[in-house]
Amino acid sequence: MYKTPSRLLAIAAASLALTIGATAAHAQTPPPPPGGPGMMHGHHGGPGMHGDFMMAAKKLHDKLNLNATQEKQWQAAVDTMKQNGEAMHKNHEQLKQQFDAQKNQPILDLNAMHNTHQQIDQQDAQLREQTAQAWLAFYNGLNDQQKTTVSSALKEHFAKMEQRHEKMHERWEQHHKGGASAPAAQ
Repeated sequence: MYKTPSRLLAIAAASLALTIGATAAHAQTPPPPPGGPGMMHGHHGGPGMHGDFMMAAKKLHDKLNLNATQEKQWQAAVDTMKQNGEAMHKNHEQLKQQFDAQKNQPILDLNAMHNTHQQIDQQDAQLREQTAQAWLAFYNGLNDQQKTTVSSALKEHFAKMEQRHEKMHERWEQHHKGGASAPAAQ
């Protein structure tokens, strides 16, 4: 699969927002219960993973030695991320409520469900973009040494993500090879 440079930039920006932003928000607030609404979308790791993530954000924030202006930008990005995360959670609750209201109907209104889903996707995309822009504004206010610190943290994060991806792929291959050979062994 080929990725365009702009796609890679978007992925890097999103990772920056998620890595710095989420860790900052979690470092400043107590952790939610495992699996609770405070967990980031797409991250279903256990409390250990969540705690490690929070500690990494706190360490990164401390390493940056932010000046007053940078600290304000950091806090603005954290606040934007929190507000947008809450809005996205409400959007998904709306979708769930619509499904719950329709699941007892003999015929589902898939058109209405699809339209709602499309609207929520568009709203969520705008919220993610706002969050990314807030984090990019913060990042652009850093000096080169601070950007190097963030870049190193992101590279480490990307390497860990790649390792997890490779392990998942290996498990998937083992599962499918094991499942495919089991009927032949009968």
